[in-house]
Order: sequence, then structure tokens, then C-alpha cells
Amino acid sequence: MNRREFFKKAGITAAGGVALPYILPSGRLFAQTNTPKAEYVVLVMFAGGVRQQESILGRYLEDSQGVTGAAGNIMPNLFKGSIPTKKIVFGTDPGGNQTAGSEPIPRILSQSMEESGTVFKEVLAQSAGHYVGLNTLITGSSGTAQGLKVRPRYPTIFEYLRKHANFKATDCWFVCNTIGNSYPLLNSSNNKDYGLQYGGNMFAAPVTFGSYGREILGNAKPYSQADLEPMYFMKNFLDQSFGLSADQLTTIKNTDQERTQIKEFVRQIFQRQLAGQIVKPPVTDGGDAVNISYAAEVLRYFKPKFLTVNMASVDGCHSNFTGYLRSMHRADHATGWLWNYIENNIPEMAGKTIMIVAPECGRNLDSNPILDQNDWYAFDHSDANALRVWTVMKGKGVPTLSVGSETNRIGRLTDIVPTIADIFGIYNDVMNSGYIDPLAQSLYNRM
Repeated sequence: MNRREFFKKAGITAAGGVALPYILPSGRLFAQTNTPKAEYVVLVMFAGGVRQQESILGRYLEDSQGVTGAAGNIMPNLFKGSIPTKKIVFGTDPGGNQTAGSEPIPRILSQSMEESGTVFKEVLAQSAGHYVGLNTLITGSSGTAQGLKVRPRYPTIFEYLRKHANFKATDCWFVCNTIGNSYPLLNSSNNKDYGLQYGGNMFAAPVTFGSYGREILGNAKPYSQADLEPMYFMKNFLDQSFGLSADQLTTIKNTDQERTQIKEFVRQIFQRQLAGQIVKPPVTDGGDAVNISYAAEVLRYFKPKFLTVNMASVDGCHSNFTGYLRSMHRADHATGWLWNYIENNIPEMAGKTIMIVAPECGRNLDSNPILDQNDWYAFDHSDANALRVWTVMKGKGVPTLSVGSETNRIGRLTDIVPTIADIFGIYNDVMNSGYIDPLAQSLYNRM
């Protein structure tokens, strides 16, 4: 009996009565389709250089510092495995000293993402550097020649979604942790076929909603539409007078209604700050929690189709290994909280969202000579071990799978953009653009 006869005899119509995924003749779990797999996607660009050994491999201090019997999982919201029981320095004790009796932060999720989603255990990063790594995550191209303080040369996922899926500007958000280096430029490219007119909106949360933002924006005068019209007229006149083309303009193309929404959101945020109402993870003694908090506020208010948020506190591993462990534990805590917040506090997105979590790069196999307060060695990121990362997916329709292993690499960080395109039904448009890594593909095709 062939497949068509099977479906016919089973009473399954061509409209689609199959509730569970089935294995295709190619060996893949999912067929390529232009039908969206979910309504919303949240991409968490996890921390700032995450060593494979202390994260997904759960080796804690055994591999890095040679402490026998000190293995264990310090990322319980993402991965399965028991918490370490020896020399716990990553918990809630503010001293961060190995003898201070630090307590691990309780797990937010009832099941880890690995136990309730798909984990790619050994993935290839295209660069050992932060900026090119972040470029990779949002463009699907390696971009190894990408310079600093310039927009990406290749289109970003924001541009693909806005051009091919017809998303609004307020459907696409990047919540960034800094305005330093090139981070504020990652919301669009300078590519001739795409560009800023298709870019996503961006907040640098610690700046926009910190003391500087409050000083500049907190007491800003509200203008009526009658006030704004001559201002916009003058702006357009000046743009044309200086000969600026559409791809040279320095603002995202929000409609007047979207601009009003954004202004109202900013106004509400400052009011919520004063009232102590900003949503946040239970443990917030780290910079990454700030970004996650305001990412949740953007999700709550705008319900965007796509949002990405980056974290970077783990980058302290260059000089302080204890701080690195603490930051990684807190980044896991914040990520688990964000997923839990979406599912339990944003009904429009609950059950309709897919979260993807991945670092932009790993860390070296061997340490540098810097010792921290516990006499533990620090780690940089420049060798082949720094190209070892992982990817986790959880949410609507995502199966529970473990793909690859420490000795069997499956996947590339350039797969993230094709995967998001696949989720939103524009896979062929993006893959045919000519700007995606030729070895990249949707992670659904690698399952």
C-alpha cells in the first residue's frame, strides 16, 4: 500500500488530518512547507561566549579547574542533569566564595527545555568572536570579513521577515544590552536588496530605560497629531534637501500609528518603573536580567511576531571564572523565566510560540593565566573549542529530540535564520536570496 492509499483508507483528507509528525522517506521528521509552524518566535542569543564543557556537558569544575568530583549541571532550565554538590559558587550568595555556602537558584521550569524540546548538542559556530557570532545568528551568513561599527553586509532576519512575510516594524524587535561597538546596528543591514527600510525596532534596554533614558525621554513632551504633521513635513523636506535615499535614512520605517505605540510604550515603562511594576526574574543581580526583563515588557505590550534578545555577562570569563559560572547560572534562570512568563502571562502568545536559544560562540579548551578570587583560571575564545556550541528549541509543535553528540556534530549557527524563516513559511524566499550560508538549512531538516 502506498502513502496515498494509506491516507485514503484511514479517512485522512488532503486538508491535513495528521496530528503527529511522521518520518519522511528522506529520513527527515518534517516536510518543507510554506505553512507557518508557529505564530511567534523568540530568539535568545545566550550570554557572551559559553564554553561547551561547563554548559551542555555539565562538567562544572572537573574539566576547567581539575577539581575531582565537582561535575554537574548549572543550567537546569535548559539542560537535564543533577546540580553539582561540591564547591557551589554559582548560586545566590553575593560573596561568590567557594566556602560561603552559595545556594543554587531553584529551577523555574518543571521540565528542562532539553526534556521538553529539541536540543542540538554539538553545533558549529562560524566564528570565535562575539560580533561575527551575533552577525551569524541574525543573518544566516558567516560574515567573517564583517567590520566593526558598520551594519551587516548581509540581510538580517528582521529584513527577511518584513520583506517576505510582510511583517510590520513593530512585529520585529531586537532588545540589545549595549550601544557599544556594533550592537545597535544589528537590526538591519546595508544590503542593496533589503536595508533599513525593512529593519526591526531596537531598544538598548540598560540605556533606553536606565538613568540616561529617563533624563532624555522620561519627561518628553507629548505631541498631538496636529503638532506632529508639520514636524514630519520638515523632516521629509530636510531628508530630500540633503539628498538622502531610502537606504541612507537612519530610522526604521514605522508608521505614524506605530510611532505612537512606541512612544506610549516608553511612557508606560517609566511609569511602571516608578511604581515598581517592571516584570523581572526572581533573581536579578546581573545585567542579563535587565535585558530579559525589558524583552518581556516588549512582548507583553507589542506581542511581536519575532523578538531577539542578547545577553553578555558570561563574557567576564576572560578574567573571572567564578563570575562566569554565576553569570551562566543566572542567564539560564532568566531564560527559563522568560519562557514561563510568555506561557503564563501573555495569553495571545501562549501555546503559539517557539523559543530558540543559542550562544554566539564558545570558549577555549585551555585556560589563560589569569586567576580569580578562588584561584581558578579564566578562559578566552580563539581556538577550535570556541567553535563548539549548542542550540535548543522549545514550543509549539517542537518534538522532544536529542540530535548529535559530543563526537557527532550536527548543525551550524547559520541554521538559525533558515529555521526562523521555515517557522514563518518563507523558507524558500530566504534560501533563494543568495545571502545565506550555502551549508545552512532549517533545523527541522536536520531532525
